[in-house]
Amino acid sequence: MSSTTDRRMDPNAPLPRVDKNAAVKWAEEYTTYLARLTGVELDPPTARANFEACLGRNDEVAIDGRYSLFYYVNSPAPVTEHTHVVRTLRRELPQQGYEVTAYREFENAYASAVFRARDTRSSYLVTADTVGSGRTKPQRLSFAVRTPCLLPPGAEQQQF
Repeated sequence: MSSTTDRRMDPNAPLPRVDKNAAVKWAEEYTTYLARLTGVELDPPTARANFEACLGRNDEVAIDGRYSLFYYVNSPAPVTEHTHVVRTLRRELPQQGYEVTAYREFENAYASAVFRARDTRSSYLVTADTVGSGRTKPQRLSFAVRTPCLLPPGAEQQQF
């Protein structure tokens, strides 16, 4: 698997090859792990997997099938637990190679909990945020992951 540093320096560096189903399975397992790590439950019917095209530095779109996965699932954890969740992730994930890129503890509907981190080796992104306005929709906790560009197995990587 190529490192992110290689990809930034060489747009033709080999992309990690991952089948879309395997990527979704990893995302499901990793968000389950995050919930278990923080002591909250997930609400599986809220899970969504969105595949997105990878854009190049100049907004070019490759035609080789490369994709990025954005996956999220909500938790019914009450807002009184959101600060505990983001504190736990801020404490635990850096020990696993993640760099925290955003952090805020829950204060209210306008200053809700935010946690974002990037795996320094693979550039996978992890988030845990309060979602919902609290006025028209109940506030929930959302766990999400975003992959860097991945290439399906067997596809020939387009060169730029």
